[in-house]
Amino acid sequence: MNISSIVVQTLPKYLDEVVESLKNCKACDYHLHDKIGRVIITIEGKDVSEELSKLRVIEEIPHVIAADMQMAYSEEELAENIKVLENADVVPAMLNDETLDPKDIIYNGDLKKKDLHSM
Repeated sequence: MNISSIVVQTLPKYLDEVVESLKNCKACDYHLHDKIGRVIITIEGKDVSEELSKLRVIEEIPHVIAADMQMAYSEEELAENIKVLENADVVPAMLNDETLDPKDIIYNGDLKKKDLHSM
């Protein structure tokens, strides 16, 4: 399942008409709008292809200037990332290496990649 938020833009003089069309549109869920012509909606789909089909429907509504995806959630991507995190070592292997001399560790963090041994 994918869910994406969309910002729809129209001219203020068409705002009421576009909001009404979006509220009646089965491709999306209307959430809110401002006075200058921006409308927030969400679309859902089983995959990106279905979401893009719904986005095209919204873009075809009369007086819609633009409909841009802002945020997206993909259940499949989330599951893949959770698996990666669950299988990752919390502590880097080098920190558990008893034979490693701390003087041999080169730090490239906040010190702008300066060699600490030359300081």
